[in-house]
Amino acid sequence: MTDVKINDSDLGSIRDHVVFITGGASGIGLATALLCIKNGAKVVVGDRNPLPADAVQRNLSYVSLDVTSWESLSAAFKEVLKQHGRVDHVFANAGVGPKTNLLEDNVDENGDLLEPSHHVLDINLKSVMNTTALACHHLKKSPQGGSVVLIGSASSFQVFPAVDYSTSKHGVLGLMRSLTTLLYPKFPIRINALAPSWTSTSIIPGDFMNALGIPFQGPETVARSAVLLMADPSRHGQVIYSEEGQLLEIEEGLRAAARNLVQGDREPIANTVDKMRQAQEAASFFGDGAEN
Repeated sequence: MTDVKINDSDLGSIRDHVVFITGGASGIGLATALLCIKNGAKVVVGDRNPLPADAVQRNLSYVSLDVTSWESLSAAFKEVLKQHGRVDHVFANAGVGPKTNLLEDNVDENGDLLEPSHHVLDINLKSVMNTTALACHHLKKSPQGGSVVLIGSASSFQVFPAVDYSTSKHGVLGLMRSLTTLLYPKFPIRINALAPSWTSTSIIPGDFMNALGIPFQGPETVARSAVLLMADPSRHGQVIYSEEGQLLEIEEGLRAAARNLVQGDREPIANTVDKMRQAQEAASFFGDGAEN
Protein backbone atom coordinates (compact mmCIF):
# COMPACT_ATOMS: atom_id res chain seq x y z
CA MET A 1 0.00 0.00 0.00
CA THR A 2 1.13 3.52 -0.74
CA ASP A 3 -0.02 6.74 0.85
CA VAL A 4 -1.46 9.15 -1.69
CA LYS A 5 -0.77 12.83 -1.14
CA ILE A 6 -2.41 15.21 -3.56
CA ASN A 7 -1.13 18.72 -4.15
CA ASP A 8 -3.22 21.22 -6.08
CA SER A 9 -0.46 21.30 -8.71
CA ASP A 10 -0.99 17.56 -9.33
CA LEU A 11 -4.38 18.29 -10.87
CA GLY A 12 -3.45 21.08 -13.26
CA SER A 13 -2.79 18.89 -16.30
CA ILE A 14 -6.52 18.33 -16.68
CA ARG A 15 -6.86 21.89 -18.01
CA ASP A 16 -8.78 22.03 -21.32
CA HIS A 17 -9.63 18.31 -21.09
CA VAL A 18 -13.21 17.16 -21.62
CA VAL A 19 -14.70 15.10 -18.79
CA PHE A 20 -17.98 13.18 -18.78
CA ILE A 21 -19.41 12.17 -15.39
CA THR A 22 -22.41 9.92 -14.82
CA GLY A 23 -24.42 10.53 -11.66
CA GLY A 24 -22.82 13.96 -11.50
CA ALA A 25 -25.64 16.14 -10.15
CA SER A 26 -24.85 15.47 -6.48
CA GLY A 27 -22.39 13.91 -4.06
CA ILE A 28 -19.05 12.65 -5.32
CA GLY A 29 -19.99 13.23 -8.96
CA LEU A 30 -20.82 16.89 -8.46
CA ALA A 31 -17.77 17.48 -6.25
CA THR A 32 -15.61 15.96 -8.99
CA ALA A 33 -17.26 18.07 -11.69
CA LEU A 34 -16.65 21.29 -9.74
CA LEU A 35 -13.03 20.35 -9.04
CA CYS A 36 -12.47 19.62 -12.72
CA ILE A 37 -13.93 23.01 -13.63
CA LYS A 38 -11.73 24.70 -11.02
CA ASN A 39 -8.72 23.17 -12.74
CA GLY A 40 -9.73 24.38 -16.17
CA ALA A 41 -11.50 21.33 -17.61
CA LYS A 42 -14.77 21.22 -19.54
CA VAL A 43 -17.36 18.94 -17.94
CA VAL A 44 -20.60 17.34 -19.03
CA VAL A 45 -22.69 15.82 -16.25
CA GLY A 46 -25.22 13.08 -16.98
CA ASP A 47 -27.90 12.43 -14.38
CA ARG A 48 -31.62 11.82 -13.95
CA ASN A 49 -31.70 14.97 -11.83
CA PRO A 50 -30.61 18.41 -13.08
CA LEU A 51 -27.68 20.27 -11.66
CA PRO A 52 -28.46 22.38 -8.58
CA ALA A 53 -28.91 26.03 -9.49
CA ASP A 54 -25.84 27.17 -7.55
CA ALA A 55 -23.61 24.73 -9.49
CA VAL A 56 -24.46 25.97 -12.98
CA GLN A 57 -21.49 27.76 -14.49
CA ARG A 58 -19.38 28.17 -17.59
CA ASN A 59 -17.84 24.95 -18.98
CA LEU A 60 -20.25 22.79 -16.94
CA SER A 61 -23.24 21.41 -18.81
CA TYR A 62 -25.95 18.87 -18.08
CA VAL A 63 -27.55 16.08 -20.09
CA SER A 64 -30.52 14.06 -18.91
CA LEU A 65 -29.39 10.47 -18.44
CA ASP A 66 -30.85 7.13 -17.43
CA VAL A 67 -27.78 4.94 -16.93
CA THR A 68 -29.88 1.76 -17.09
CA SER A 69 -30.68 2.55 -20.74
CA TRP A 70 -28.07 1.84 -23.41
CA GLU A 71 -29.84 4.26 -25.72
CA SER A 72 -29.72 7.03 -23.13
CA LEU A 73 -26.03 6.41 -22.42
CA SER A 74 -25.19 6.39 -26.14
CA ALA A 75 -27.08 9.62 -26.65
CA ALA A 76 -25.25 11.24 -23.73
CA PHE A 77 -21.86 10.42 -25.24
CA LYS A 78 -23.02 11.85 -28.57
CA GLU A 79 -24.02 15.04 -26.78
CA VAL A 80 -20.56 15.33 -25.24
CA LEU A 81 -19.02 14.97 -28.69
CA LYS A 82 -21.49 17.48 -30.13
CA GLN A 83 -20.57 20.06 -27.50
CA HIS A 84 -16.81 19.56 -27.36
CA GLY A 85 -15.74 17.38 -30.31
CA ARG A 86 -14.09 14.77 -28.11
CA VAL A 87 -14.02 13.17 -24.66
CA ASP A 88 -10.81 12.75 -22.67
CA HIS A 89 -11.95 11.25 -19.36
CA VAL A 90 -15.04 9.34 -18.28
CA PHE A 91 -16.04 8.93 -14.64
CA ALA A 92 -18.56 6.08 -14.28
CA ASN A 93 -19.90 7.33 -10.96
CA ALA A 94 -23.65 6.67 -10.90
CA GLY A 95 -24.70 4.38 -8.06
CA VAL A 96 -27.36 3.54 -5.50
CA GLY A 97 -27.46 1.94 -2.08
CA PRO A 98 -28.48 -1.66 -1.25
CA LYS A 99 -32.00 -2.97 -1.82
CA THR A 100 -31.94 -6.72 -1.12
CA ASN A 101 -29.96 -9.29 0.86
CA LEU A 102 -31.61 -12.32 -0.85
CA LEU A 103 -33.23 -13.39 2.43
CA GLU A 104 -36.54 -11.63 1.88
CA ASP A 105 -39.46 -14.01 1.40
CA ASN A 106 -41.38 -11.97 -1.16
CA VAL A 107 -43.95 -14.19 -2.85
CA ASP A 108 -46.52 -13.90 -5.61
CA GLU A 109 -50.25 -14.61 -5.37
CA ASN A 110 -49.51 -18.35 -5.53
CA GLY A 111 -47.04 -18.23 -2.66
CA ASP A 112 -44.06 -18.80 -4.98
CA LEU A 113 -40.87 -16.90 -4.22
CA LEU A 114 -40.36 -13.86 -6.45
CA GLU A 115 -37.10 -13.23 -8.25
CA PRO A 116 -34.85 -10.85 -6.27
CA SER A 117 -34.55 -7.27 -7.48
CA HIS A 118 -31.60 -6.59 -9.78
CA HIS A 119 -32.04 -2.83 -9.60
CA VAL A 120 -28.78 -2.22 -7.72
CA LEU A 121 -26.79 -4.49 -10.06
CA ASP A 122 -28.31 -2.74 -13.08
CA ILE A 123 -27.10 0.65 -11.86
CA ASN A 124 -23.93 -0.12 -9.90
CA LEU A 125 -22.45 -2.75 -12.24
CA LYS A 126 -24.26 -3.13 -15.55
CA SER A 127 -24.38 0.61 -16.20
CA VAL A 128 -20.71 0.92 -15.23
CA MET A 129 -19.84 -1.80 -17.75
CA ASN A 130 -21.91 -0.07 -20.43
CA THR A 131 -20.41 3.31 -19.64
CA THR A 132 -16.94 1.78 -19.86
CA ALA A 133 -17.72 0.13 -23.19
CA LEU A 134 -18.87 3.45 -24.67
CA ALA A 135 -15.89 5.27 -23.16
CA CYS A 136 -13.42 2.81 -24.71
CA HIS A 137 -15.22 3.00 -28.05
CA HIS A 138 -14.76 6.76 -28.24
CA LEU A 139 -11.35 7.00 -26.57
CA LYS A 140 -9.88 4.46 -29.01
CA LYS A 141 -10.63 6.93 -31.80
CA SER A 142 -8.57 9.65 -30.17
CA PRO A 143 -4.77 9.67 -30.78
CA GLN A 144 -4.19 11.09 -27.31
CA GLY A 145 -6.55 8.58 -25.70
CA GLY A 146 -7.67 9.29 -22.16
CA SER A 147 -8.84 7.57 -19.01
CA VAL A 148 -11.77 5.85 -17.35
CA VAL A 149 -12.41 6.08 -13.61
CA LEU A 150 -14.81 3.60 -12.00
CA ILE A 151 -16.63 4.12 -8.72
CA GLY A 152 -16.08 1.10 -6.55
CA SER A 153 -16.25 1.02 -2.78
CA ALA A 154 -14.43 -0.20 0.29
CA SER A 155 -16.92 -3.07 0.03
CA SER A 156 -15.27 -3.99 -3.29
CA PHE A 157 -12.82 -6.00 -1.19
CA GLN A 158 -14.31 -6.07 2.31
CA VAL A 159 -17.00 -8.10 4.03
CA PHE A 160 -20.13 -5.95 4.17
CA PRO A 161 -23.63 -7.41 4.69
CA ALA A 162 -25.37 -5.63 1.82
CA VAL A 163 -25.58 -8.43 -0.71
CA ASP A 164 -26.56 -6.72 -3.93
CA TYR A 165 -24.46 -3.64 -3.20
CA SER A 166 -21.32 -5.57 -2.23
CA THR A 167 -21.73 -7.92 -5.20
CA SER A 168 -21.95 -4.97 -7.58
CA LYS A 169 -18.89 -3.29 -6.08
CA HIS A 170 -16.86 -6.52 -6.21
CA GLY A 171 -17.86 -6.63 -9.87
CA VAL A 172 -16.58 -3.11 -10.47
CA LEU A 173 -13.19 -4.10 -9.07
CA GLY A 174 -13.17 -7.17 -11.33
CA LEU A 175 -14.03 -4.99 -14.32
CA MET A 176 -11.12 -2.68 -13.64
CA ARG A 177 -8.71 -5.57 -13.09
CA SER A 178 -9.73 -7.44 -16.22
CA LEU A 179 -9.41 -4.39 -18.47
CA THR A 180 -6.07 -3.23 -17.08
CA THR A 181 -3.99 -5.49 -19.32
CA LEU A 182 -6.35 -5.17 -22.30
CA LEU A 183 -6.07 -1.38 -22.53
CA TYR A 184 -2.85 0.54 -21.93
CA PRO A 185 -0.38 0.37 -23.68
CA LYS A 186 -2.17 -1.51 -26.49
CA PHE A 187 -4.69 1.33 -26.50
CA PRO A 188 -3.96 4.79 -25.11
CA ILE A 189 -6.60 4.31 -22.42
CA ARG A 190 -5.92 4.12 -18.71
CA ILE A 191 -8.43 2.64 -16.27
CA ASN A 192 -8.51 3.08 -12.50
CA ALA A 193 -11.01 2.80 -9.66
CA LEU A 194 -11.98 4.47 -6.41
CA ALA A 195 -12.81 2.65 -3.19
CA PRO A 196 -14.32 5.18 -0.78
CA SER A 197 -15.40 4.20 2.70
CA TRP A 198 -18.17 6.11 4.52
CA THR A 199 -18.78 9.27 2.49
CA SER A 200 -21.45 11.94 2.87
CA THR A 201 -23.69 11.90 -0.22
CA SER A 202 -27.33 12.45 -1.05
CA ILE A 203 -27.91 8.74 -0.35
CA ILE A 204 -26.31 8.72 3.11
CA PRO A 205 -26.09 12.32 4.38
CA GLY A 206 -23.45 13.34 6.86
CA ASP A 207 -26.09 14.34 9.42
CA PHE A 208 -27.39 10.76 9.44
CA MET A 209 -23.92 9.31 10.00
CA ASN A 210 -23.23 11.91 12.69
CA ALA A 211 -26.35 10.78 14.51
CA LEU A 212 -25.06 7.19 14.43
CA GLY A 213 -21.57 8.20 15.50
CA ILE A 214 -19.99 6.95 12.28
CA PRO A 215 -16.80 8.73 11.16
CA PHE A 216 -17.07 9.84 7.55
CA GLN A 217 -15.49 12.02 4.90
CA GLY A 218 -16.87 14.64 2.55
CA PRO A 219 -17.27 13.97 -1.18
CA GLU A 220 -14.48 16.45 -1.87
CA THR A 221 -11.91 13.92 -0.62
CA VAL A 222 -13.03 11.33 -3.14
CA ALA A 223 -13.27 13.97 -5.86
CA ARG A 224 -9.60 14.86 -5.45
CA SER A 225 -8.60 11.22 -5.94
CA ALA A 226 -10.87 10.95 -8.98
CA VAL A 227 -9.29 13.99 -10.65
CA LEU A 228 -5.80 12.76 -9.76
CA LEU A 229 -6.49 9.48 -11.59
CA MET A 230 -7.51 11.48 -14.65
CA ALA A 231 -4.67 13.98 -14.49
CA ASP A 232 -1.70 11.70 -13.71
CA PRO A 233 -0.67 9.77 -16.85
CA SER A 234 1.37 7.30 -14.78
CA ARG A 235 -1.68 5.90 -12.98
CA HIS A 236 -3.16 2.80 -14.60
CA GLY A 237 -4.76 -0.22 -12.93
CA GLN A 238 -4.80 1.49 -9.56
CA VAL A 239 -7.40 1.61 -6.79
CA ILE A 240 -7.39 4.56 -4.41
CA TYR A 241 -9.02 3.77 -1.09
CA SER A 242 -10.20 6.68 1.06
CA GLU A 243 -11.33 6.81 4.66
CA GLU A 244 -11.84 9.94 6.78
CA GLY A 245 -9.79 11.99 4.34
CA GLN A 246 -6.85 9.58 4.18
CA LEU A 247 -5.91 8.09 0.80
CA LEU A 248 -4.11 4.84 0.00
CA GLU A 249 -3.31 3.16 -3.31
CA ILE A 250 -4.00 -0.49 -2.50
CA GLU A 251 -4.17 -2.43 -5.76
CA GLU A 252 -0.49 -2.59 -6.62
CA GLY A 253 0.41 -3.89 -3.15
CA LEU A 254 -2.28 -6.58 -3.24
CA ARG A 255 -1.26 -7.57 -6.76
CA ALA A 256 2.37 -7.98 -5.71
CA ALA A 257 1.36 -10.06 -2.71
CA ALA A 258 -0.82 -12.32 -4.85
CA ARG A 259 1.99 -12.70 -7.40
CA ASN A 260 4.34 -13.92 -4.68
CA LEU A 261 1.82 -16.57 -3.67
CA VAL A 262 1.22 -17.73 -7.23
CA GLN A 263 4.94 -18.00 -7.91
CA GLY A 264 5.25 -20.41 -4.99
CA ASP A 265 7.85 -18.46 -3.06
CA ARG A 266 7.26 -20.47 0.11
CA GLU A 267 9.63 -18.73 2.47
CA PRO A 268 7.90 -15.33 2.42
CA ILE A 269 4.37 -16.73 2.19
CA ALA A 270 3.64 -16.05 5.85
CA ASN A 271 4.84 -12.47 5.43
CA THR A 272 2.80 -12.10 2.26
CA VAL A 273 -0.36 -13.32 3.94
CA ASP A 274 0.32 -10.92 6.79
CA LYS A 275 0.66 -8.05 4.31
CA MET A 276 -2.61 -8.95 2.63
CA ARG A 277 -4.30 -9.16 6.02
CA GLN A 278 -2.82 -5.82 7.04
CA ALA A 279 -4.09 -4.27 3.81
CA GLN A 280 -7.58 -5.45 4.62
CA GLU A 281 -7.35 -4.37 8.23
CA ALA A 282 -6.15 -0.93 7.16
CA ALA A 283 -9.27 -0.64 5.03
CA SER A 284 -11.63 -2.23 7.53
CA PHE A 285 -14.83 -0.54 8.53
CA PHE A 286 -18.20 -1.42 9.98
CA GLY A 287 -20.18 -0.46 6.90
CA ASP A 288 -20.00 1.54 3.73
CA GLY A 289 -21.65 4.65 2.42
CA ALA A 290 -23.13 4.78 -1.06
CA GLU A 291 -21.37 7.14 -3.39
CA ASN A 292 -23.20 8.80 -6.25
